[in-house]
Amino acid sequence: MSKSIGFIPLRKNSKGIPGKNKKKLLGRPLFTWVLTEAIFSNLDEVFIFTDDLEIIDYVNTHFNWSTKVKCLERSSENASDTSSTEAAMLEFCDKVETNFDIFCLLQATSPLTQRTDINRGLEKLKKEKLDAVLSVVNTHRFTWSKGGKPLNYDFRSRPRRQDFEGLLIENGALYCSTKPALLASKNRLSGEIGIIEMSEDTLVEIDSETDWQVVEQLLISNFKQNKSTQRINYVILDVDGVFTDGRVTFNSDGEFSKVFDMRDGMGLEILRQHKVKVMVMTSENSEVVAQRMKKLKIKDVFLGIKDKYSCLEDICAERNISPKEIAYIGDDVNDLSNMLRAGWSLCPSNATKPIQFHADIVLKSKSAEGAIREASEFIINYNLRFNDL
Repeated sequence: MSKSIGFIPLRKNSKGIPGKNKKKLLGRPLFTWVLTEAIFSNLDEVFIFTDDLEIIDYVNTHFNWSTKVKCLERSSENASDTSSTEAAMLEFCDKVETNFDIFCLLQATSPLTQRTDINRGLEKLKKEKLDAVLSVVNTHRFTWSKGGKPLNYDFRSRPRRQDFEGLLIENGALYCSTKPALLASKNRLSGEIGIIEMSEDTLVEIDSETDWQVVEQLLISNFKQNKSTQRINYVILDVDGVFTDGRVTFNSDGEFSKVFDMRDGMGLEILRQHKVKVMVMTSENSEVVAQRMKKLKIKDVFLGIKDKYSCLEDICAERNISPKEIAYIGDDVNDLSNMLRAGWSLCPSNATKPIQFHADIVLKSKSAEGAIREASEFIINYNLRFNDL
């Protein structure tokens, strides 16, 4: 059986958008979007190759739940503005101790890449016994030369869109190659080459602030198209700003107390009686929270989760849960990607403005003032109506 590895090259410095790879896109560092998809694809291992020690530390700390992910330090010589991706690929091949048969280059600047795209690339390479595969987009645009000559159509007989085959363009998202072909050619593409088509919106790569804004809106639109009317079987809650009012008191030993609303506990108990499973996910690793959740008899408590989206994906994969049967309750930007991913999203009335804008339901109650109880009643009533359909 052949072994396939994913390769995500990242540079610390970026001229177009400073700190681009670490900048938050829908509450997550840019590079984590393609990393998460790679983890849940059919790749056997995924390597982050970077000169940025902060990224290496982040991955080692917050993606250590996946045995697939590894980091390897990139030399400064191959991380400059003039360095080619091929140079980084070849340096990696010299350094890596893992043996492999298929090399899959993935670009962090293409965050719309899906695990299904990666799998199709791998399958095509193996099934058709090709040397390389790249991703393309079919765009129905008419191209011209600088000399004023049409390149792909006759302007005197302009075809209708539905009659025009279009033009295949590299989108820069994915390149797969066999190891022998890569080492022999020293290029991501060589020999017998195949293509996989990705959706037209993946043509946008993030190189500028304008690209960033476009991709952000495309991600939001794609998520919202997948919202569902499925029964809610699970509810996942953030803690600070949902269970609590967001404030915390400290003493000389550190965190001392948070304020919780007792009515929320009753709401969650009623939810469980209606066969809705309750989980908690928070970025804080708080003993106060751990004790409160123990008191509420919530067993699924995920503490210290900085990348909540990948945690949600792992939960769904491990327990065979569809995101469409989840209601997610959050209050701030680090909850945004999960709120968009879940079938339903709710937030307290005092959540941050971006969260209120994207939430399916903005509750009337504030956090720590009955918001969870109100959300529980909504979910119960929704499920009752759903069962009557």
